[in-house]
Amino acid sequence: MTRRRRLAMPVWWRRPPVPGSRRSQRQRAVSELRAQGRYGPELRDVLPGFVGLGLAVLTPVLFLAWLYQALGIGGLALGVVLLAAAGTAGWCLRRTVARQRGGHYTAAELARLDDQGLTVAAARMLRRDGWRVVDLTVREGRPRLYAQDSAGRELDVAFRPVATLNEDEGASGPAPLREVGRLGADRLIRVVVHLGAFGRADVLWASRQGGVHLLDGRQLQRWADGDTLDDLGLPR
Repeated sequence: MTRRRRLAMPVWWRRPPVPGSRRSQRQRAVSELRAQGRYGPELRDVLPGFVGLGLAVLTPVLFLAWLYQALGIGGLALGVVLLAAAGTAGWCLRRTVARQRGGHYTAAELARLDDQGLTVAAARMLRRDGWRVVDLTVREGRPRLYAQDSAGRELDVAFRPVATLNEDEGASGPAPLREVGRLGADRLIRVVVHLGAFGRADVLWASRQGGVHLLDGRQLQRWADGDTLDDLGLPR
């Protein structure tokens, strides 16, 4: 009976804190910080990161150890070279991805874009310059963006298909924008983006619409290099 009573008694780590004690005050402070979202991450939040970091460190070490055991010093040297090359390639790739997400593209990167990629690039460049962007591609059925800046200006951005890049530029007009209403009526500034060069027929078409601005490949490259649309002549 005595043994059962001893087993049933709460051990010290299960005892509730005494009201007014330091432990009670600390638990109350922690609860308040967690309720406010200021306590910081818990173990379950940071554990995946620690596991990933451990694997990232342990995997190369095991790889080098295996090469050394299989090929000796030569294998160890080969492993170091391979890991260095992989690390350099990963670092360059990460920098490229970060640069593109920030709205900066090289001429070679622009040339490799398809219709969807060009739309994504234009949206990133607009956000880089402070525009709030809404992608209307799904709703419109073709690549199209709507953007607004802090001054209240509104952009209606359409894209000439990349497939027309090598066609006769004067044979067909650009991808049509909405042709009802002019700039003075709905305050939209319409922009047509094209990787190539617009022909004379395109320029005449845009001039007849009113409020339509053509952004060709040369201007697109300046935009991707860091110029803003204002630098390229967008009306204020």
